[in-house]
Order: sequence, then structure tokens, then C-alpha cells
Amino acid sequence: MGYVTRIVIIGGGPGGYEAALVAAQLGAEVTVVDCDGLGGASVLTDCVPSKTLIATAEVMTTFDSSYEELGIIVADDTPPEKQAARVVGVDLGKVNARVKRLALAQSEDITTSVTRAGGRVVRGRASVSPQQAPDGSRTVLVTGAAAGEPAELVADAVLVATGGSPRELADAQPDGERILNWKQVYDLDELPEELIVVGSGVTGAEFAGAYQALGSRVTLVSSRDRVLPGEDPDAAGVLEDVFRRRGMNVMSRSRAQGAKRVGDRVEVTLNDGRVITGSHCLMAVGAVPNTRGIGLEEAGVRLTDSGHIWTDKVSRTSAPGIYAAGDCTGIFALASVAAMQGRIAMYHFLGETVAPLRLKTVSANVFTDPEIATVGYQQSDVDEGRIDARVMKLPLLRNPRAKMQGVRDGFVKLICRPGTGIVVGGVVVAPRASELIHPISIAVDNNLTVEQIAKAFTVYPSLSGSIAEVARQLQASKPGGDD
Repeated sequence: MGYVTRIVIIGGGPGGYEAALVAAQLGAEVTVVDCDGLGGASVLTDCVPSKTLIATAEVMTTFDSSYEELGIIVADDTPPEKQAARVVGVDLGKVNARVKRLALAQSEDITTSVTRAGGRVVRGRASVSPQQAPDGSRTVLVTGAAAGEPAELVADAVLVATGGSPRELADAQPDGERILNWKQVYDLDELPEELIVVGSGVTGAEFAGAYQALGSRVTLVSSRDRVLPGEDPDAAGVLEDVFRRRGMNVMSRSRAQGAKRVGDRVEVTLNDGRVITGSHCLMAVGAVPNTRGIGLEEAGVRLTDSGHIWTDKVSRTSAPGIYAAGDCTGIFALASVAAMQGRIAMYHFLGETVAPLRLKTVSANVFTDPEIATVGYQQSDVDEGRIDARVMKLPLLRNPRAKMQGVRDGFVKLICRPGTGIVVGGVVVAPRASELIHPISIAVDNNLTVEQIAKAFTVYPSLSGSIAEVARQLQASKPGGDD
């Protein structure tokens, strides 16, 4: 019997469990050490829970904003003088119970997939030994393991996929009741009456929009000029307009200095001395990598100033035999990127053909209403001279399917090379933009041209028709072409 390569994976999030599946399928002996349950924060406290909550909010928003225009009549006992009042409510306790149930079910499915593929799952906390053995192997120490589980694991390669945790402000410590981080919101039994969301990045914007739709009065505190400062400015502008139109109090250029409980209220102090109050406060001020105290630096793994693990394009760290994937690397905080990093690491170590990580083909989505989906080069790359490209934007107001569905906000934007017309980026702001971005992602990944997109059939009427239409406009306006 030949030698079997031993792989130990620390962390069971998308980077970890996808790597485990690949390694097991390639014949390696795989052990995943995880302390919370497979799926990691993505499944248990982040992506799956938040998008499940947002799914309920989406139904509420669609109903509230469209039922009258679409001719739907809601019969209830609301007195005539209050007919304009909201007639649909939400039971947050039931919503959160469903959120947790689905998250646990997904975690169990992932565990079953890994064990069925031949991997072993050990519950506990892992750290890496500082020395590498003469044969190149390393020892991974496991603490808190159940009886009968190993306290030490020998690995030919180690993958670190430990993820991140909510960043906390010294003067705004979450208490799990009134001041919350994004892991704690699913323990609420009642809808916050007045919710202050601190942080206008992706997490803050998603939760602010969701709770606004569920019925909370929301104040969004943004330290920047606009919400979603890292996203396409046109897209962020559409979303901020929608937020304000729906009654959200968006406070731009307002940095939170601290938050404290005062009885059943929360006071948030801004750096200019202003104080705003609400029934609850959600701190959404980013994440910190889970890289401290697990022996990485002692083992020769280089950490950046922010505590993230330095990796190359095939997920190698600075230490031989140690790879890293996911949020702990600080590349892109996306489950899809973590999974790709994990798969690439295993393909590389186990000698399979592997393509390095290509960040300019990554598609991402902000699950607000409307959603914002992006791929490839963006408007800022064009504006700041990082790429020579042409940009065309088409509002959804011109799309017949959008008109039928009562969709007023959104657009499709394509970015292409000026000479060849090769598509290098795109933005979609629309309901289900996460689905509509895929054809643009295929175009970017395969160097397709606007002409090829324009010639492909689309269903009429459909929102995807706008993708072909904006491609036709780029084709028609090509320098030297027929204008």
C-alpha cells in the first residue's frame, strides 16, 4: 500500500470544507478541526442567516412597494382613516427561529458531505507547532477535543481557514441585548423599534435595508460621504436614494465614537459630539481575522499589519507546507473566494493542474433591495486610469419586464476594451442582480465581446434583455463604427 498524504485543515468554513472535499476526492487523508460546526461563520452566523433574514424582508418590500400599483387589493379590518397604514407585519421570533434552523441544517449537510467523501471532522481548537519535522510534516495540536479524539495530528500540509470575527469599538461593546454585533441579531425575539446601524459597508447596508423593510425605524450612521463607499458610485447612489425614499435616516460623514445603554435605550455618540438614540444598535464596523494565538507567527507564517495571513496566488503562506484561505487572508471577504482559495491550495499541494486565483473574474453581490452585483474592472478603475475602457449604463426604467413588475430603480452597466470590445467588467442594480450578473461573469471570464453578447438571444420580456441592449449600445457607439 502506497503512502497517503495527510492534510489537516483548521477551520470548517467555505475555504476549509471545500478544500476538504477536494483533498478527499484526490485520495488524501483529511482531517478538519473546527470548534463551531462546519460551514463556519458563512453558514452559521453570516451569509446563510443574513440572506435568510433578507429573504423575508424582500417579500415585505415587494409587497409594500408594488401591491397597489399591480392592482392587488388587501382586505382587512383597518378603519378607512388608517387604510394607508401598514397592513403586513412580521414575527421576528419566528423569522429568527427559521434562520437558525436553516443554518444548522446547512451545517449538518456540509458535515455529511465531508465525512461521506472520506474526511474526518474533529471538534476542537487547533494550533500549529512551531517546528517542521525533518520529513517536512508538521504537528497540529488540538485542545477541547471530545474524548477519544486526537490531541495531536501530523500533517504533510496544513490549511488555515479560520475566518474572522466582528470588529469591536472600545467604547461600544456589544451586550447581546441592546448593543449587537452581526452574530447576535438572530437572538432577538422582537423587532427593534428604532435601530441604529453603525457602519455603511456591505454588512451595515444589508441589515439596515432588511430591518427597514421588516418595520424598524432605521438610522444608518456612515463615516463616509455615501453608503457602500467601496461599491460602484452610481449603484451606491441608487441605493441611498431608495433608502431615503423609504424613510431611512442616512447620516453621512458621521463617525460613531461610542455606544452605551441607558435603561432600555441606546445612546450613540458621534465624533462631533452629537448623540442619537434608539431602542437597539447594530455595530457593523468590519471584521478582524482569527489569526492570533494559534502559533502562526512562531511557525514562520507572515502576518500583515492588520493581522491577515499573507498568501500568494496559489494560497501558499510564507511557511513551507502551510496554506491559507478565506477571510483570514484579507483577499476578498466572500464565501466564493474562500472556497476557490481552499480548492486551489489542495490542487497545488497534491500536484494537480491549478490556475492561480484571478481576482478580476470574481463576481460579488450586495443583498440589499435592489441588489448590487459586480464583476471584473469597475468604474473607479476607469476613472483613476488603471484601465483604458469604455463604459455604458442603461436604466431599468426602459426595460419592459421592469415596468410590468413595478421596478423603478436600477441599471445595467458594461465596461469593455475600446478597440476589441472585450467585456472586462459590469454592474447590475436590480431585483435578483445576483442572478443577472452571471452572463456578464461568463463574458469576463472568457474574454467575450460586446458583439457576442449583443447577438445572443434573450427572452422577451426579461430583465436580462437589458444586458444585451447595453451591449448593442456599446457596439453601436464603437469609435469608428456607425453611431
